[in-house]
Amino acid sequence: MFNINGTTISRDSPPYIIAELSANHNGSLELAKKSIIAAKANGANAIKIQTYEADTMTIDSDKPDFMIKGGLWDGYKLYDLYDEAKTPFIWHNELFECASRVGIDIFSSPFDESAVDLLESLSTPAYKIASFELIDIPLIKYVARTGKPLLMSTGMSSEEEISEALEAARIEGANNILLFH
Repeated sequence: MFNINGTTISRDSPPYIIAELSANHNGSLELAKKSIIAAKANGANAIKIQTYEADTMTIDSDKPDFMIKGGLWDGYKLYDLYDEAKTPFIWHNELFECASRVGIDIFSSPFDESAVDLLESLSTPAYKIASFELIDIPLIKYVARTGKPLLMSTGMSSEEEISEALEAARIEGANNILLFH
């Protein structure tokens, strides 16, 4: 059994549907708010965003290790991609207020401690750890110390890495953990 913001999630409960906003706002706060409203109108229980700034993800460099090769973003610097895709910190308060007004839970995948601090200031009801971050044990510990429910994506991790992440979260007091795969 698992609980987010007073809603029990279990085998005996109706599905808890989480809509993903991520960078689907295309850099528009208004589109982000419309997406929250649409998620609620279409039956989602929650909407998940991502919380990071380009400066906390990488450095602004055009050296080969910081350039994307192939695919849709071929030739982009990692910094520019993260900067374009981010949900700016300054939007978060409005997004949380919008979600509250329409009655949908909102939480996020934080990518560093400053993101967790921001989300805590907004009383986020839960945290989602992204697949890439499952090996970021200091981040997992920091999130676990909040005592909030923790949803962890495991798709890119080995069983050993998953075990390490779970152990770190539990040592820091997390006991409301869901693994996603």
